[in-house]
Amino acid sequence: MGKDNSSSLKLVVLLFELSFVSDSGELYAKKLANFVEKRLKNERAASIWTSTLQRTILTASPIVGFPKIQWRALDEINAGVCDGMTYEEIKKNMPEEYESRKKDKLRYRYPRGESYLDVIQRLEPVIIELERQRAPVVVVAHQAVLRALYAYFADRPLKEVPHIEVYDPKVSSLMR
Repeated sequence: MGKDNSSSLKLVVLLFELSFVSDSGELYAKKLANFVEKRLKNERAASIWTSTLQRTILTASPIVGFPKIQWRALDEINAGVCDGMTYEEIKKNMPEEYESRKKDKLRYRYPRGESYLDVIQRLEPVIIELERQRAPVVVVAHQAVLRALYAYFADRPLKEVPHIEVYDPKVSSLMR
């Protein structure tokens, strides 16, 4: 992780994550839209980037007046055979996997899935494109992705990526 601090580019990246879309999720999405529209009212060239997963697309849907771009690279970490399982279920049904992940969350790869290192690698084209942007970008994404993007733009060490605290909903403004 890391970035070239010599860039004079002004970049605003707003990161949002919503675990599920519900009544409270819809309310949050509307508040998010108001926040973005107010914050970026003079930035007509701004854009909204989401993952291809429905919950981020729905979260971004109330935001109007800005182009929306879906990136598969912004999708949540692929949990493979553990997809849909809670950590308690993994601990109970797959204790070896649970312990392996606990020992090295950065390098642990879910069976038939991804590791944080895989997510970081797949985000490289997104980061390159973010660096090229001259207007603000709103990124609506998921926890592992947000951790990796935040670590990059905040110049945090690679080993910290899986442990960066990201809460639902999370709003971070990063300016350069």
